[in-house]
Amino acid sequence: MSERMSGTLVSQKIQTEIAAELQIWIQKKWMMPKLSVILVGEDPASQVYVGHKEKMCQALGFSSEVIRLNAEVSESEIISEIQKLNLDTHVDGILIQLPLPSHINERLVLETVSADKDADCLTEKNLGRLLTGTAKVLPCTPSGVIEIFKFYKINLLGKNIAVIGRSLIVGLPLFQLLTKENATVTLFHSKSENLKQQIKNFDIVCVAIGKPEFFKATDFKVDAVVIDVGIHRIENKLTGDVNFTEFKNLKAYTPVPGGVGPTTIAILMKNTLALAKERRQK
Repeated sequence: MSERMSGTLVSQKIQTEIAAELQIWIQKKWMMPKLSVILVGEDPASQVYVGHKEKMCQALGFSSEVIRLNAEVSESEIISEIQKLNLDTHVDGILIQLPLPSHINERLVLETVSADKDADCLTEKNLGRLLTGTAKVLPCTPSGVIEIFKFYKINLLGKNIAVIGRSLIVGLPLFQLLTKENATVTLFHSKSENLKQQIKNFDIVCVAIGKPEFFKATDFKVDAVVIDVGIHRIENKLTGDVNFTEFKNLKAYTPVPGGVGPTTIAILMKNTLALAKERRQK
């Protein structure tokens, strides 16, 4: 029988650890961590994620704010908002909710964020630190995927794992983190030939291709473990990159919603806490 891997349970474990750490903060009379999120436009999946981030901040006692900008905003206006947050001594973590509208240079905007407040490890400086193993915080979604594997005791040592997608947000850093866990990782993407045929060879597959229900559960090897990183809103329903209508052939899988999403947000809280702690100890 297939195991449904609940990201909500993993998230609750991480939140419990954060809450325990915050008890020490209260004793030291430290100011609670503050996370600032910049949300541009009306992307449905982004709206859902940001709402969940606000709720988790509130539940943990973090300070938080969401700076909402319309989809027609200029690059310079976004950069101006980020620069204000960089200089604000009360702000510990900054997150730019992606994707940004097509007229915005995403990399230029991300590079404006101070590396010391980069809560999702997306600046070039922090991505370089990830590569050298010296990152202060890890990218939220890839790190959340690793936490799911650990929580469900899925051994990664020496395993042949497929990662589908090569974005700087998920695919490439996930490749790095899985390699650090001593897995043997193959990176696939939209230009890979015979993709569906090739992934039949892998016991563990992490899907971050960014296309709603591109795969069926039966596209994977029997008894495979499948992590679905995708999130899309279609006709008022949230769905992932995999259609799990028929999943009995799988050993385990993450649902959408309720899979990778909650762990991503919990890691964002963990990262904000770590950045805040570094600032409090200075």
